[in-house]
Amino acid sequence: MAGSRVFQESVRDLLHRPGEMRERSRVLDAPEKLGEGLAWVPEGEAIELELRLESVHEGVLVSAEVRTTVHAECGRCLRDFTTPFRVEFQELFAYTPSEADEYGVHGDHVDLEPPLRDAVVLALPFQPVCRPDCPGLDPESGELREAEAVVAPGADLDPRWAALAGFEAGPSDRAGEVEAEDEPGSGGNPGSASK
Repeated sequence: MAGSRVFQESVRDLLHRPGEMRERSRVLDAPEKLGEGLAWVPEGEAIELELRLESVHEGVLVSAEVRTTVHAECGRCLRDFTTPFRVEFQELFAYTPSEADEYGVHGDHVDLEPPLRDAVVLALPFQPVCRPDCPGLDPESGELREAEAVVAPGADLDPRWAALAGFEAGPSDRAGEVEAEDEPGSGGNPGSASK
């Protein structure tokens, strides 16, 4: 995307005029795929930009709000889905870029592609889910689980845990233990022994 004129924004009317400000809206198509892995903005997807360009002594301060649609694969059930996506960034484009300044004013324009790409790609979800309560895939069959499906009691129990199944105490068992401790002379409370 380097050298692409798609993301260039003219700042001719702002150069060396501290205090001047312009607001602009643009809609453009992504010239190539943004992002990798499970979430991305595909080539040709519409990207809406709300820009605020402010002239300052050091250069042009760009504040942007980016809106687009993210295409993703659910990290739990592997279904493809799309979702609205919004991210903001603010960057100073310096007149005379130094090592501390990443971006500069090039003639009468600024190139929004590097900060826009950084903001979008870094804000994409690492493990997207199609919905918060997505049950995912069944680990044994690989089939999609139903959200309402409940694990059946006595389902395949890991044999390593089978020995502990007998130690399960119900609420009535616990009540009996408390009563036994409170009986005089039972040894549960040393101060309650009969004299």
